[in-house]
Amino acid sequence: MTKDHCFIIYIFIVIFCFFSQLSAQEPQKLAIKCGKLIDGVGNKPATNAVILIQGDRIIAVGQAVNIPSDATVIDLSDFTVLPGLIDTHSHICLTPDYTDKNPVLYKSIPYRTIEGVRAARLNLEAGFTAMRDVDSEGANFADAAIRDAINAGLIPGPRLQVSTMAISITGGHMNIAGLAPHIEVPQVAAIADTPGEKIKEVRRQIKYGADWIKIYTTGTLRHINPETLEPLSQMTVDEIKMIVEECNRWNVPVAAHAYGGEGATNAILGGVRSIEHGFFLNDEQLQEMAKRGTFWSPTFSVYVQEFKEHPDDPLLKKIVKAHKLTFQKAMKLGVKIAFGTDVGAFDHGTNAREFQLMVDYGMTPMQAIKSATGTAADLMQWQDQIGSVEAGKFADLVAVKGNPLDDIGLLQNISFVMKGGVVVKNETVEGLSPVVDK
Repeated sequence: MTKDHCFIIYIFIVIFCFFSQLSAQEPQKLAIKCGKLIDGVGNKPATNAVILIQGDRIIAVGQAVNIPSDATVIDLSDFTVLPGLIDTHSHICLTPDYTDKNPVLYKSIPYRTIEGVRAARLNLEAGFTAMRDVDSEGANFADAAIRDAINAGLIPGPRLQVSTMAISITGGHMNIAGLAPHIEVPQVAAIADTPGEKIKEVRRQIKYGADWIKIYTTGTLRHINPETLEPLSQMTVDEIKMIVEECNRWNVPVAAHAYGGEGATNAILGGVRSIEHGFFLNDEQLQEMAKRGTFWSPTFSVYVQEFKEHPDDPLLKKIVKAHKLTFQKAMKLGVKIAFGTDVGAFDHGTNAREFQLMVDYGMTPMQAIKSATGTAADLMQWQDQIGSVEAGKFADLVAVKGNPLDDIGLLQNISFVMKGGVVVKNETVEGLSPVVDK
């Protein structure tokens, strides 16, 4: 071997060692000084606490945490810091104009995907660092694509769990009606009538990326009997048990759109993990949910807004009144209530309006916050990763000026958002630029 060859080998070894050392360097440390900290674990906010972050994880929290000399300090001493918020009922590929023109008929799926990319960013900047998307509303598997793009770092957005296309029946909820029989149109939901069709649709949705399976066990508002207020029941308890059993084989949970009545009873007894909407749930159903640990995502905002737009609608008036009473009963019975809004039916990024309604209807501000942090994380089975400010969990944090325990409405004006140790919104600290620029 010549001297030149030895020299070249030596250079390669030096370069290799240099880059190996670079790759072995520890991730950057961040220290956040909190004026107040609502950690999602205790009932009282801590003052002057420090959150120590390394990489994307929290490594220490408390008033006695020492700030390392090599840590970058983010001073939020004038703010209240909370865990990143979680919305468990969203439609990221839906926008409020769906009431004017059905997007399945008037918007391409690529266009709706781009709308979903925008929605992901708006929701993240509003403080929602995690969301459950319950039905792409006819955008097929676009929500799964958005989730994957977020996870790959291609676009900003919350941590997402998605349901792709929900499963309904012919003539039922999300099956477009009112057209001449000879006109064939795309459908908003996956239509499955027989047991075999339902199992096939479950498998198809999971194949293309569903984290959840959503089923419509009651019809839409137009299917509610105006006299008895009984919603249309779309699936039997045996059909739902069959769906849940199949989903269990794939470790995929089931969410049920259920207003009340027989369809809600079937969903609860069938073993779904969560009931969506549920404004006509009765005492017996709520007791069974509490007994089984079934979660409820109420989604007040969408119906309150609809009633404001149509104040003379007698059904909406009954729904809004019943929703409040059902909520109060559910709290007394110990039902697990997870924060969910139906955002997409109203403007993305305004999800936090739900907090005010929950407090107006009887929750304390702390209970409402926990519904959007710890309880929501439990529903999504991410309780070991998010939902509280604890060592080992993702550094998903938000901050607001003032104390939301005194004024829950403050959560509608989030000043600071961090997801996985990365600042994505900053209206608080001078000289600290978010990674995602405007």
